[in-house]
Amino acid sequence: MKSYRFVSTEARVRPGSGDLRALLAGGRMKKNKASTSRRSEIQNIYQCYSSGRNTLAACALLRFLHMEQMEAAANQETAEGLIDRYEIEETARENRTMTFEGFYRYMESKDCSVFDQKHTSVYQDMDQPLCHYFISSSHNTYLIGDQLVGKSTLDAYVSALRRGCRCLEIDCWDGPSTEPIVYHGHTLTSKILFKDVIATVEQHAFEVSPYPVILSLENHCTPTQQDVMAQYLTSILGEKLLATSLDLTNQPGQLPSPNELKYKILIKNKKLSPQSETDDEEDEEEEPNLKTKHHSKLKRSGKKKRKKAAVVAESLSKLVVYTKSVKFHSFNHAREHQQYYENSSLGEKKAHKLVKTSAPDFVRHNMAFITRIYPAGSRTLSSNYNPQGFWNVGSQLVALNFQSLGLPMDLNNGRFQDNGGCGYVLKPLFLRVNQWGFNPNSYRHNLKPAHLLLKVISGSNLPVPRSGKALDPFVRVEIHSVQSDSCRRHTDTVRHNCDPRWDSAMNFTISVPDLSLIRFTVRDQTGLTSEFIGQYTIPFISMKKDS
Repeated sequence: MKSYRFVSTEARVRPGSGDLRALLAGGRMKKNKASTSRRSEIQNIYQCYSSGRNTLAACALLRFLHMEQMEAAANQETAEGLIDRYEIEETARENRTMTFEGFYRYMESKDCSVFDQKHTSVYQDMDQPLCHYFISSSHNTYLIGDQLVGKSTLDAYVSALRRGCRCLEIDCWDGPSTEPIVYHGHTLTSKILFKDVIATVEQHAFEVSPYPVILSLENHCTPTQQDVMAQYLTSILGEKLLATSLDLTNQPGQLPSPNELKYKILIKNKKLSPQSETDDEEDEEEEPNLKTKHHSKLKRSGKKKRKKAAVVAESLSKLVVYTKSVKFHSFNHAREHQQYYENSSLGEKKAHKLVKTSAPDFVRHNMAFITRIYPAGSRTLSSNYNPQGFWNVGSQLVALNFQSLGLPMDLNNGRFQDNGGCGYVLKPLFLRVNQWGFNPNSYRHNLKPAHLLLKVISGSNLPVPRSGKALDPFVRVEIHSVQSDSCRRHTDTVRHNCDPRWDSAMNFTISVPDLSLIRFTVRDQTGLTSEFIGQYTIPFISMKKDS
């Protein structure tokens, strides 16, 4: 059985807890002899394989790699490479041996991470149509707070892009002096200029990923200011803006791939039909139906009242190529009328209902078309829904409020750290090809199950609660997947210990491993309840497997 150290820059910790990126099985420690001396479990392993000697020979290290880390492909060159990488004592390096400090340094490294390091780079097929990928997506990207009085900032766009987000939302409204503005309409959120948003996107779009960025416009502007928007998109984005169709003669009637759209920015908006000056679609997102904390009434249209047809400026319409927004009527209607370059947006409540009642149809729909899911208007505090159920039916743009910590964003960060963190993760084959008739709501799946046996060994330097009381930590392991696989188990609680030793083995059978996320949380038992300390989430397919 492998001994894992869980390491991730996307691990989330309790505010004020300091740097707690390594949570389990040999977690983060201060790098000095006083701290390493407390790690008896690592010392025991070292002494066992060094046969009581002061240093660990390369051949003994290789035996450890085979027996404990299950790295069957490791050879003498592998072991000596680890010595060169982690041993700093010159005599030991010359003798091709490793001191305990070097061994401990190795045990703290990414080479011992549960995350398969091959997945830290793009390794998936990036030549499939866009609809075959999960795409990291943000809702109301401009906000850093709540949906009613929160602040709109350019930094929010920078932050989302640097976290691998590939679909950004921009709420556009008429501004003074014919300058379109961005804010959450009919609320007290602050306003920023549309042109500044576009300039920010142009500067940061491809810092961490070369794959396409989709600008999802929620467009409330008059035609005059839409013309201004089109001018800014064209002049500021320049060659990065995809304004015309690609020459894809070998794949007609199919969306281009991430590779074909590298370093391109796509505009997602309504588009004029031939010989039409208006678009007959309703606005996509519902507006908030609450009072502010100052009891000011928020203007809104009646929820059941049909909104006026949107007027789309021809200049802006021409910039919409592969991501035309259309209203969703039904899966049957989509099969008969929807074009491959058209996509629809669904509020979480309607989408949840479709997942519950028509999951197989939803899966088939998402094989051919892009679907965006967005949070309910009632989530005025910028809370999030659980995205897993929408990934289970293959929805590509599952938009979340990136500014809000919690389980949903933990799952999102876990999902998209795969494939090099590029923001595009290839959907499993059964969500791309209608061969299996996949139904995530079923309790029987014609897929090869996986067996996960793991051992939660220990933690170190866990943060002391603000109350100053001793910590009573335990680890909860959660499987987030289809309904039949979703479950949780936990270790025993270790009383009054910030350096706990659990040695707890857990066994899971996972019927749909390609969709599953494993979430590890460390919690402090506080009577009948527990408090969050830290977490790490990883796709099952990105866990190191026994060689």
